[in-house]
Amino acid sequence: MWDYTDKVKEHFLNPRNVGDIPDADAVGEVGSLACGDALKLFIKLDDNKERIVDAKFQTFGCGSAIASSSALTEMIKGKTLDEALGVTNQEIADFLGGLPEEKMHCSVMGQEALEVAIAKYRGGPLPVHHDHGHDQEQEGEIVCKCFGLTDGFLKKVIAQNRLHTAEQVTHFTKAGGACGGCIPKIKELIAEVLGEQKQDAPKKPEKLTNLRKMQLIQEVLENEIRPQLWTDGGDLELIDIAGTVVQIAFRKACAGCASSGYTAKFVEQKLRDLVSDDITVEEVAQ
Repeated sequence: MWDYTDKVKEHFLNPRNVGDIPDADAVGEVGSLACGDALKLFIKLDDNKERIVDAKFQTFGCGSAIASSSALTEMIKGKTLDEALGVTNQEIADFLGGLPEEKMHCSVMGQEALEVAIAKYRGGPLPVHHDHGHDQEQEGEIVCKCFGLTDGFLKKVIAQNRLHTAEQVTHFTKAGGACGGCIPKIKELIAEVLGEQKQDAPKKPEKLTNLRKMQLIQEVLENEIRPQLWTDGGDLELIDIAGTVVQIAFRKACAGCASSGYTAKFVEQKLRDLVSDDITVEEVAQ
């Protein structure tokens, strides 16, 4: 038995805003009956087409899906479309006093339906969530064939909810919950989003291709090292990467500074920590 809060039970037993809005301004539909969860969200805007004055839903799903949908419709009433887009799946769960992690995919489904409804209303590209073979305009590689979930959608959920394990991704999206064939790919996406590839690289340098190593070196220099030098009025330039040897030149306040040798060691240590433990940094005068 799942451990549901009183508020989840209350919204399940007495859901708000069930039904449809015949003259809705925006409709968002996600999931499918084949997946076991489906949600259709209806939104009505005020005369100025700025604020949401009514929201209703129809869902096929468990008690958590009903409660999450009920909570979402209550939360977005009175908000502008942009304000509504700011509602996260975690906020939906928080509104209900929390959801069991195994049921977090229900709150994610509500957030999805809202994004789809607003995107369709605005006439922009639809967010990449699912692909059940009928929407060829959506881009993104299918990761979970059982539930038609794309890599773009999974990466977004991983990032927003700071997920660290494939099991968590399954709880939040259902991905990997059927045949399990996509679990390795899900782990890759987690590593990509959380930057764990950088942490794992020193232990497994053989898995880092030359191209990826060069990309990581450039990313670390741009995102981790140069900003620290800027604070002291200095800078550095990447001159060349030859195998494991990284050539840099210091600029501005760092150029010709007595401490630049120490700075080169600092750069080397950072790259060894975040990219690969066999990197050597050489300072060149240019």
